Amino acid sequence: MSAVRDVVEVLARALTDQPDQVQVRESQHKGTTLVELYVAPGELGKVIGKQGRTAAALRTLASTAGEKEGKPVTLEIRDGKP
Repeated sequence: MSAVRDVVEVLARALTDQPDQVQVRESQHKGTTLVELYVAPGELGKVIGKQGRTAAALRTLASTAGEKEGKPVTLEIRDGKP
């Protein structure tokens, strides 16, 4: 498991009321690491935050963790199960 996935998972679990429903998938796509964050239905607003500020902060932290590993990272936040 990569540091990027760990960072996203720990923060998402802290933000939601149903941390056991949080799932993080990581894949490679055209030289970029794609991290998909799945949260329980109805929890999406808590992860996105007001005006998307929380989501922007999550993306920044994921990108920074990716830089430490030498790879670009894209974070996508999804509602429901994968």
